[in-house]
Amino acid sequence: MRVSEAKRIARDWVLHEGSRLPGFAGAYVAGSVSWLADDAELAPTSDLDLNLVFDGDAELPVRHKLVWRSVLLEVTYLPLDLVRSPEQVLGHAALTGGFRVPSVLLDPTGHLTTLQAAVTRSFADPGWVRRRCEDAQARFLAYLDGVSQPRPPHEQIIGWVFGTSGPTLLPLIAALRNPTVRRRYAAARELLEERGHPDLYEQLLAPLGCSTMSRTRVEHHLDTLAKVFDAATAAIRSPFPFATDLSALARPLAIDGSRELIERGLHREAVFWLVVTHARCRTVFAADAPALQERFASGYLALLADLGIKTLADMQQRAEQVRALLPLIWTVVEELIAAP
Repeated sequence: MRVSEAKRIARDWVLHEGSRLPGFAGAYVAGSVSWLADDAELAPTSDLDLNLVFDGDAELPVRHKLVWRSVLLEVTYLPLDLVRSPEQVLGHAALTGGFRVPSVLLDPTGHLTTLQAAVTRSFADPGWVRRRCEDAQARFLAYLDGVSQPRPPHEQIIGWVFGTSGPTLLPLIAALRNPTVRRRYAAARELLEERGHPDLYEQLLAPLGCSTMSRTRVEHHLDTLAKVFDAATAAIRSPFPFATDLSALARPLAIDGSRELIERGLHREAVFWLVVTHARCRTVFAADAPALQERFASGYLALLADLGIKTLADMQQRAEQVRALLPLIWTVVEELIAAP
């Protein structure tokens, strides 16, 4: 299916369902689809991120996935206060992409359309690009700072892996590329090799611990994760923020999407999302199915062992490795910002 058709279907869902919710103030396409041309094909391992904006103080629904007329939608609900001004959006690493080009599907007040036009005009301004890089850095450093806080080990792992992977986003943002989530390592590799910085990419990959991991080993970990994922999907009851990423609808993204990366020769780049998903499954088991913790522990621990992560001290050492890279990363970031 072409992206243009997927957007049309998403708008249809907004008209029939989303716009009927109290306080509805508009909807727009976000995520990776907003970076694709309308005549591009929407991959089977992709969903369409749809942001709905609401005015008022009512509690918003949680992010979730649904299928509407054969399109997998991931619907996120945002308060209008988060997107009141162009300055708010232009300085936000994650929000800006959805407004860099026309992406508004429904806009009863006209606010989102006006906002999008202002963001488009200033999107490539070096000052705002640098601000978004700084915003992304603050977020991944917060993850790394939280690694040492007392919490269950699987939650420490989630913070560690998001913090460790966060620097891949800085060159993407600087080069006006999509700061994607699941495919961040693959996107950073493509960009840095294209711009003559393959050594920096290897240095970004090193703190994750999979630089020398073989394709066979990554395939083994994915096969193990597939069973864990299915068990967690069946067991999940608690309203975790990431619950939709462990649903049956998300399986093509988490499992098939990872397998696609491996088949493209990007097995090392697939490891990040394997760690995220494994640790999230452990969180589900701890809360909703304690009996499954021991049953599925071996595959999870084997993955971490292959990454050289066995203790809190190992995570802390990798966090310091990331921090030590920042001056070099910023040298390249400034080069990319200055490039035509």
